[in-house]
Amino acid sequence: MQTIQQGMSLKKQTEDFYKRLHIQLEENSDWPSVYLYKFIVPNDTQKIRDIETIFVGTKASISKRDSSKGTYTSVSVKVMMKSPKAVIEKYHEVSKIEGVISL
Repeated sequence: MQTIQQGMSLKKQTEDFYKRLHIQLEENSDWPSVYLYKFIVPNDTQKIRDIETIFVGTKASISKRDSSKGTYTSVSVKVMMKSPKAVIEKYHEVSKIEGVISL
């Protein structure tokens, strides 16, 4: 029972985070606008490829940098986005990749 409650609580926290982000993006940027995504990924070529695939066709500039021990890779994606909603949709797509941390 506690696990279900924790899951519901996490889902609510996630929803609240995206609502706040949407408001901040609307208030602080004119759209369309360039947006910088940053992700931390276990050093797994397939997971990095999966992130790159999400941004195919967007003319995104993608840079990668390995951590000092090579355990993780930082992936930065700079891309022109149409709206706050479009920004959040990409975050949702990336969140489906296990082990990826969005910054």
